Formats: sequence, C-alpha cells, structure tokens
Amino acid sequence: MSHFTELTQQIAQCQICAPSLSEGCRPVIQVHPEAKILIIGQAPGRKVHQTGVAFNDASGDRLRAWLGMERHQFYDPTLLAIMPMGFCYPGKGKSGDLPPRKECAPTWHQPLLQHLPNIELILLIGQYAQQYYLADKPKTLTETVQAWQQFAPRMLPLPHPSPRNNIWLKNNPWFEQQVIPYLQQSVSALIHRN
Repeated sequence: MSHFTELTQQIAQCQICAPSLSEGCRPVIQVHPEAKILIIGQAPGRKVHQTGVAFNDASGDRLRAWLGMERHQFYDPTLLAIMPMGFCYPGKGKSGDLPPRKECAPTWHQPLLQHLPNIELILLIGQYAQQYYLADKPKTLTETVQAWQQFAPRMLPLPHPSPRNNIWLKNNPWFEQQVIPYLQQSVSALIHRN
C-alpha cells in the first residue's frame, strides 16, 4: 500500500472531532497526486455531508461557473483536488453553518500537500482558508480578494460562492469583471496543458 493510499484511508476513518460533530464524521475530500488545481474551502455543508460529494450544492454550481469548468472536469481528481479547512460538516449555528473545525488543517493539510506535487493554482475560498494560508493578507475578506494580484499566480483568494453572498457579489461588481476572467483563463490553461 502506498503512503498516499494509507493517508487517504486514515482521513476517511478520522474521528478526531467526533465528540463535537452533531451529525457524525464524514470527511469529504478529493485528492490525487496528479492534480494541478487545489481548492481549499471552508467545510462541507449538510447536503455535501449527506452525499459525500464536495460542492454538490448551489455553491458548487456557482463555483464551477466561476472556474469555467464542466461538472465532469471539476470531479476529475487528476485535475482538481479539494481539501477544505474542515473535512466534516461542522453542524448548524445561529446564522448558518458553524465554522470549520480547527483540528483538520494542522493535522491533515501538510501530509496531503506532500502528495500533491503538481499543484500550480491554489484557490483559497473564504476567510478561514485565507487566514490560514496568507501570512500578509489584508484585514477583511473584501480587501484580501481585492488584492488578488498580490497572491497570483500561485494562489487566488475568492469569496465563498454560497447564495448567502449574493449581496456581496452585487456590491463588488469588480470581482466578476476582473477576477473571474483571470481565474477562467488560468484554469483553462491548466486543463488544456499536456
């Protein structure tokens, strides 16, 4: 058994947060050593927890549109890896889902990244991923996303594609005018490169 296979099996059986998860552990990741693009998001929502398929919801539909990717491309692990800040659904809070559990990233991210040598583009979706991976980031998510050129071409901070962010998208039209075309061009170049 390879180290990579052993690692993904350990993640699939992870129970670190079990006492804190009202709906139990069900780690949802998508990884393959050949992947070129890595999405680091927040944590699975309830629908994703139920299906075990990352971004299998309205957020995923919008994210695929932002990326300019067809569903079959998005779910091709040799092309795109998905490694959220929290691997399991954290449960419901007062105003939406609870934040991602803090145990996952320090426990699993670095070991996984060691098995993803071909990653050329990392998409940091939402404030939790941005706070964890961007040392010199501006204070707010909006300021961080506005400063996207500071982090490109290796990393690209994005807002969460949730329908809850419709007001943010309406108030920040520059995002879809400037960032999305760059993102789609970058993704297309990686998809079509031999």
